[in-house]
Amino acid sequence: MIHATWKDRQDKGFTDVMTLLLGAGLFITPWLFRFTDLSLASWNAWTTGAVIIVLALAAIFAFAEWEKWGNLLVGLWAFAAPWALGFAGHPLAMRSHVAIGLAVTLLSAAEAWYFHRHPPRMSA
Repeated sequence: MIHATWKDRQDKGFTDVMTLLLGAGLFITPWLFRFTDLSLASWNAWTTGAVIIVLALAAIFAFAEWEKWGNLLVGLWAFAAPWALGFAGHPLAMRSHVAIGLAVTLLSAAEAWYFHRHPPRMSA
């Protein structure tokens, strides 16, 4: 397991910041797209968005490879949730979950692959 701080990382957490913004975007989608009346879709957006935010913040301030894998799994859940929870019939709720879930999954997978191949160097 690799741990590095913000100053040890050459990328300065760009993808982590993008992931954080995507998590915040998912968190606000029930209000933005007015699907707060769909309780499963709303609660899933709030909960999944919050988990993405927390994992992204953890990755920004104390990088470890497990955070990438965690966000990859949460991104996959966001992608699959409309069908698993039964709100695929609501286009805005479904599209927001699928788009953000896919983006988080791809960013996390790419970053996990990159850092697995090129781990950050630790400063003494």
